[in-house]
Amino acid sequence: MINPTNREFYVIIERDEDGYYVGEVPQLKACYSQGERIDELMANIKEVIELCLETQSDEEIPEFIGI
Repeated sequence: MINPTNREFYVIIERDEDGYYVGEVPQLKACYSQGERIDELMANIKEVIELCLETQSDEEIPEFIGI
């Protein structure tokens, strides 16, 4: 879970067939990134979340209930 701009977002992390870590934020539309290491992925996904938040209004972001 990461917290840019005082909001918390869950990141689903998988490893692809090439060994890269791929992260997706299910709360935000088209919000995903990748990295060779988890720390690289997390730095990348923070940037992507900030970009996604700039383009989406609060009304469009659904509330995360759970898994």
